Amino acid sequence: MSTTRQHPPGDLGREPDEAGAASTDPDGRQWRTLSLAQASGIVPTARDFARQALHDWGWLPAANADRRAAAEDVLLVVSELVTNACLHAEGPEELRIGRTPKGLRVEVVDRGAGQPAPRTPHRAGRPGGHGMFIVQRLCLDWGVLRTPEAPGKTVWAELAAPA
Repeated sequence: MSTTRQHPPGDLGREPDEAGAASTDPDGRQWRTLSLAQASGIVPTARDFARQALHDWGWLPAANADRRAAAEDVLLVVSELVTNACLHAEGPEELRIGRTPKGLRVEVVDRGAGQPAPRTPHRAGRPGGHGMFIVQRLCLDWGVLRTPEAPGKTVWAELAAPA
């Protein structure tokens, strides 16, 4: 899994829009955006936002165990990326969730300069340091997008749609 791969050619993400607003990009990806800059209870707020998007998009309520596991994976990835931004990147600015028929893309925009990476070696029995390892294990791919001459970054992760 790459930690620095940019968006695929021709896919530069999307421009931010109003808090909680939905939009569709030219490639047909449907987006939900939530501003987290002044939010309190950021992680639960982000999970609730993601849960509502999954409900609206038909991932929840889940019809079977595979669909339930896929939705739980999305919620866990959202929690881990937002928590990571809270702990290591001066807090998250925005959460974006984009959907295509084949999967979901989660993006967390923050002001931090650091480079997220799974802690190696990963020590399963020790507390802390599991967030990016979990993201790496659950996602098809993930990475970091930086805008030259601008502070912060976007940490993104892609998950497959349930079968």
